[in-house]
Amino acid sequence: MHNIGIIGGSGLYEIEGLSDATELRVTTPWGDPSDTIVRGTLSGRTVYFLPRHGRGHRILPTEINHRANIYALRSLGVRWIISVSAVGSLQPQYEPCHVVLPDQFFDRTSNRSAHTFFGNGIVAHIAFSDPTSAPLRELLAAAARETGVTVHNGGTYVNMDGPAFSTRAESEANRHLGFDVVGMTNLPEAKLAREAEIAYATAAMVTDYDCWHPVEAAVTASSVIAHLHQNVATAKAILSKVIPRLPTEPSWPEHFALDNALSTDKSVWPPETVDKLGILIHRLL
Repeated sequence: MHNIGIIGGSGLYEIEGLSDATELRVTTPWGDPSDTIVRGTLSGRTVYFLPRHGRGHRILPTEINHRANIYALRSLGVRWIISVSAVGSLQPQYEPCHVVLPDQFFDRTSNRSAHTFFGNGIVAHIAFSDPTSAPLRELLAAAARETGVTVHNGGTYVNMDGPAFSTRAESEANRHLGFDVVGMTNLPEAKLAREAEIAYATAAMVTDYDCWHPVEAAVTASSVIAHLHQNVATAKAILSKVIPRLPTEPSWPEHFALDNALSTDKSVWPPETVDKLGILIHRLL
């Protein structure tokens, strides 16, 4: 099974052409994912949709069990993940309702659970210089252009903890460091997806200008929601175009990320850690 995962809002699975929608409850060695997962079929491909914050937006960014989310999708045969996320713009060229496909992340989190599946006797150091999948971004960029939306292929996503939005000082510092968009969720997903040998890309949907803009009002929850509906419609249009174009066999570099990452000799791998990692290291046993 080589399937496609979508992480985002709970309404994304209402895509035109999606059939056989079924809810699945998945448990993992790291606990439960954010919510039940919706499985469906689009253009002959099996797609799994996971609402990152749970239905009704019940989970804070710092409360998301990213390990359970990514492991659950990998256990369902997912080898490509498209993350749809709301972000704030840090540069004038990224306007509300534009789409940014980041090729870099910067970590400004401090209140998160581990961003790795490894430890407890098995050490892995994945290559992460290019944290998102370039081929997946190219496919997303082409699909986005066809919808008529303005898309920017590349840029740096700075990941803050939240749930409060930035202070003006933080926003200005992030801008002057050259970061492009700010969000609260995607860096842990990207790291864990790489460890799970899943090709991952973010479709960052701009909702606001954070709080640096000299004319636009500072970001508030209500101002974000005002652009969310348009962005959701855009995301659905992009997904409906890109899903049929994804490969059917996992052959990209991200699909072999563990080949040169494991540092611990197999002879001393603790059996209980091997069992917990399960499908993540199955092909290497």
